Amino acid sequence: MSLDAGSLAPDFTAPTDGGGSITLSALRGKNVIIYFYPKDDTPGCTKEACAFHAAEADFSGADAVVLGVSKDSAASHDKFKAKYALGFPLIADIDGAICEAFGVWVEKLNYGKKYMGIERSTFLIDKQGVVRQVWHKVKVDGHAEKVLEALKAL
Repeated sequence: MSLDAGSLAPDFTAPTDGGGSITLSALRGKNVIIYFYPKDDTPGCTKEACAFHAAEADFSGADAVVLGVSKDSAASHDKFKAKYALGFPLIADIDGAICEAFGVWVEKLNYGKKYMGIERSTFLIDKQGVVRQVWHKVKVDGHAEKVLEALKAL
């Protein structure tokens, strides 16, 4: 079951790269972009992370924080973040609880094989913690720009 626009974003506390942790409710008062991606340092995920990083100053200027989430470990995130000089936190959702809460842990089909995985998705959350827009089955090209446009329209 996916989280819809108008819903209160589910709160969580989770480990991040750099040995830190983050609590979503502690970010109230800022807009939050949470994007879910399948795996560190893979072509599509790298392209998406780099696009959000390239627009980070624009997001920050719109009083927003970008958060990336995958089931990779914090150590994997450290390497990925360092390799591409990413400036925003990467959340290690090892047990998949955040993916489940946001409804992005789904059955996928690849070459006739069914398996569970993260559906590339992005959630725009306003300063009060309410989900304002959701993008599922994200196509990476131009996506960060679309999210920025939606943010500026809040």
